[in-house]
Amino acid sequence: MTVAQFVDFTCPARPGTLDVAWIHGSPSAKHNTDPDIQVHAYDEHTFILRQNMAVDYEAPFLFLLFGNERAVLLDTGATASPECFPLRRTVDELMRRWLTAHPRTGYGLLVLHTHAHGDHVAGDGQFAGRPDTVVVGADRAAAWGYLGLDAADLGRVAPVDLGGRVLQCLATPGHHESAVTFYDPYTGLLFTGDTVYRGRLYVQDWPAFRDTIERLVRFAESRPVSHVLGCHIEMTTEPGVDYPIRTVYQPDEPPLQLSPLQLHDVRAAVEQVGGRTGRHVFADFVICYGPQ
Repeated sequence: MTVAQFVDFTCPARPGTLDVAWIHGSPSAKHNTDPDIQVHAYDEHTFILRQNMAVDYEAPFLFLLFGNERAVLLDTGATASPECFPLRRTVDELMRRWLTAHPRTGYGLLVLHTHAHGDHVAGDGQFAGRPDTVVVGADRAAAWGYLGLDAADLGRVAPVDLGGRVLQCLATPGHHESAVTFYDPYTGLLFTGDTVYRGRLYVQDWPAFRDTIERLVRFAESRPVSHVLGCHIEMTTEPGVDYPIRTVYQPDEPPLQLSPLQLHDVRAAVEQVGGRTGRHVFADFVICYGPQ
């Protein structure tokens, strides 16, 4: 690798842009003309992908980050079929463009997950057999084992080195036992999966979720977090009003990003709910625990 090819990820990046109109479905999925995958360049080394609601109503967000030695893809979406959801082709093209601008040999791809629910792992098979690629299983044993996370020490922060761009990983169970949050010091982005986002926060394990939110608040207070990015948008622009489940048209979505201060709102909401089952509505999210 030559000096000209090396990107210094140790210095904080210039702020990226989230000035983007996300694809949000259409009244008729049959007549939807959006791309299967929308690609937004947050900066030249960081890309946000959104799946089309006409392909799957979950419309998850995925994240592709480039380092000097390899890129990482966080989650693989809700659809297995490469014909309906050409994730590998999209990632390959983004990598081709990035490597044209930053040429090097032996560049790899690492596929990780925020957790193991089906709408975050369905596209894994598209990367089977891809050269220089490691796909880490999303189940707790595989994911936490690869990252070096420890169930006995949930506050442990584990590094993932992409080549000068070192992500920090934190075990964040509660929504799902395998959940992981990723922090990128280069951009200040905190990727929280389905643990925190503008939507329905489904809680599988209340004590674990409560402890996770407290840990996320402390984590974000100790680092410069620019934005909190979850994997869905399910709320409307009207505070406390979410779109119905399986909606395929969301014309009035709020932004994807939350501020780090809004983690405090989630913590306050968790304290207010106190482990009571039911659907608990707040301005930017809905906490759903137990039978609804």
